[in-house]
Amino acid sequence: MRVFRSLEAVPSLSRGTALAIGNFDGLHRGHREILHLLVTQARASGRPACVLTFSPHPERFFKSRPISMIQTLDQRLDGIAKEGIDLAFVIPFDRPFARLSAEAFVRRVLVRTLRARLVIIGRGFRFGRGREGDVALLGKMGRAAGFETLPVPPVSWSGRAVSSSLIRDMLSRGRVGTARRLLGRPFEIEGDVIRGAGRGHRLGFPTANIETPNEILPRGVFFTRFRVDSKDHPALTSIGVRPTFGLNDLSIETYVLRFRKDIYGEAVKVFFLRKLRDEKSYAGASELTAQLRKDREAGKRYFEL
Repeated sequence: MRVFRSLEAVPSLSRGTALAIGNFDGLHRGHREILHLLVTQARASGRPACVLTFSPHPERFFKSRPISMIQTLDQRLDGIAKEGIDLAFVIPFDRPFARLSAEAFVRRVLVRTLRARLVIIGRGFRFGRGREGDVALLGKMGRAAGFETLPVPPVSWSGRAVSSSLIRDMLSRGRVGTARRLLGRPFEIEGDVIRGAGRGHRLGFPTANIETPNEILPRGVFFTRFRVDSKDHPALTSIGVRPTFGLNDLSIETYVLRFRKDIYGEAVKVFFLRKLRDEKSYAGASELTAQLRKDREAGKRYFEL
C-alpha cells in the first residue's frame, strides 16, 4: 500500500478512485466491514481501493474532549494495508483543513484531488466546517459531481453499535475480552524492551519491561501473547504502578512463560486476551511472590501448558 501524507503529494489518479473516509482508529469490526466493501467495489470497477484518514483525530484538534487513540498511526496504516487497500491518504487535520466548508471539501478534496467515483462512509459521517455536512448532503453533492455515495450501517454487538469510543471505554476499564470481541481480534500494543530495576528477576519472575508509544494501557494483570522475532509466546502482562514497592509511575511488565532469552532492546508486540485480576498491593516480597506463583499456574492452565 502506498501512503501519501498530504494532498499536495497525491499522484495523478486518472482512472478515478473508490474511496472510504474515516478515522478508522482501532480498525474494529465495523471499519473492516467498510474496507471489505470498498475492496470488493474497487476490484469490480477496476479502480484503486483508497482510504482517506486524518491525523490528528479531529476531536483532538478541536480539544472538544480528551481522547486517547486505540492505535498509533503506523498501526492503523499497517492494519489498513492488510485489508487489501491500494492507497492511503493521511490528511493533516490542521486549521486550514478544519475551515473547509462541506462544499469545498467535496469539490477540492474528493473531486479535484482524489478523483472519487465511489465514496463509502459510515452512516454517522460528518464533514466540513462545523460538521455541517452529513450523509444526505454528501449524496446530493456526489450526484452533482459524478460520484456514488454508499453509507454503511454500523455493526452491532449485544445490541450496541460497535464504535471506537465504546472500545476505548472497555479498555479504560480493563475489559480486554470485550474489546477483543468488538475489535474482532486482540487489542495490542507495541514497543521496545528496556531495562528495569530487576525486581522480577530477584523474585524469580524475570519480566520484559516495555516502553510503548501506545496511548491506551489497560490496568491490571492479563493473559497475553508476546511476539518477538515474529514468534508468539504465552505470557502474563501487568500494567500498573507497582504499589507494593511504593511507586507511582506506570509500567508494563511481561512475564513470558517458559522463555529465558535475552531480548533487551528488541521490538515486541503484546496481544491482550483476557484479564486475570486487578493490580494489588502486598505486605512484602514474600506475599507478592506467592501471588506471582498463583498467576503463573493460572497462566499454565489458560494456555494449557
